[in-house]
Amino acid sequence: MPWRKFILSTSAPRSRQSCPLCGTLSAAPWQVAHGRPYQRCGQCRLTFLEPSHLPSRAAEKAEYDLHENDPADPGYRRFLAKLLDRMLPLIEPGSQGLDFGCGPGPAIATILREQGHHMVNYDPVYVPDRDCLSRQYDFVTCTEAVEHFHVPARDFAILQRLLKPGALLGLMTQPLTGDIDFPNWWYAREISHVSFYAPETFEWLASRLGWELILAEQSVWIFRKL
Repeated sequence: MPWRKFILSTSAPRSRQSCPLCGTLSAAPWQVAHGRPYQRCGQCRLTFLEPSHLPSRAAEKAEYDLHENDPADPGYRRFLAKLLDRMLPLIEPGSQGLDFGCGPGPAIATILREQGHHMVNYDPVYVPDRDCLSRQYDFVTCTEAVEHFHVPARDFAILQRLLKPGALLGLMTQPLTGDIDFPNWWYAREISHVSFYAPETFEWLASRLGWELILAEQSVWIFRKL
């Protein structure tokens, strides 16, 4: 299906930006959502907030602090089960894992430790221990975090380095599909959500980074590093 094109009427023309994922000049002004202007890349299909509108770290943290990610909350555990129920059967017993972007409540690490796995947490705001980024793991989880990446190329390169050959990467994020009314989309309402991925974006990433996309189901994406 061809991608729809949208023309914005603005007081000043918006210039093309370099795509923060693939690095090409294939991006062009696309739509405005919740008062913020976005561009879409014609190569990797990433939709991203224009850099001049990116939120500060302080503004992001103020939003993150409102999230209630309690490991003891049954509802939050059910939410994470969308990924973990699909990923756990693929992980060897006693594996070493990292939760990338764990947030203030490291629920995934708690759940996976209960299953006998060895877990490390990393979050640039709440657990900024970069020493753990110098090691490799049997699997990495990254739930509701990739949409916060200001520079996805940098952060996916980090994820690539964290994975041993054959390791699994499990992502959760809401995909931006062609049937979504982007200017009114609830997922674009949060100011810290600045990067949105079409299914084609993850296919591009897998091809570019040498990953096998082994599961794509609603908001869940599981890759294996080849």
